[in-house]
Amino acid sequence: MPRIRRRSTTIAFCCLIAVSAAAVRAQAPANKPAPGTAVPPAKAYGDLLSLLEKEFVGAAEAMPEEKYDFAPATSMGEFKGVRTFGEQVKHVAGANWYFFGPPTMTQDEDKAKEDATDKLKTKAQIIAALKDSFKQAHAFVDGITNENAFVVMQRGNTRAAMASFGLAHCMDHYGQMVEYLRMNGIVPPASRGGGM
Repeated sequence: MPRIRRRSTTIAFCCLIAVSAAAVRAQAPANKPAPGTAVPPAKAYGDLLSLLEKEFVGAAEAMPEEKYDFAPATSMGEFKGVRTFGEQVKHVAGANWYFFGPPTMTQDEDKAKEDATDKLKTKAQIIAALKDSFKQAHAFVDGITNENAFVVMQRGNTRAAMASFGLAHCMDHYGQMVEYLRMNGIVPPASRGGGM
């Protein structure tokens, strides 16, 4: 009896590995470049930005407007002062201009963009500003080349550094927004139907 059980377990394990491998292959992009292929910086950053934009905007749209003022709260005050869901979205929409603004953008212009974003009230206004900020982010990464990626801009940093930090910043806040959605019983769009 133990030998049969071991054999059944081994067969089941092998089937699980085969199914998992097939699923991974099915999710892999068909046009993935071969190892050793040089990818232009604009494409490398642009592909990541497109994926992030889809997940971030999807999460922002998934939260009902009446929950945009939601923030975690406890009787012990552990979350006192944290941003609401809407403030998370506005913060990223404004910060995207800092990270991905035109290379010639001044600190005053950046501050004006962030201040204007902070004043938005409705979900529709906030989502529109978010999408606008991602359009600017795409324009910025589309301009990154092998020649200028690591050249310091007027704003004091390189295009590659700003793009990398901007992407990381968005993912940080996306993670917080996912928690807020789940606290309200909402499954984030990227987690529905076997997403990433």
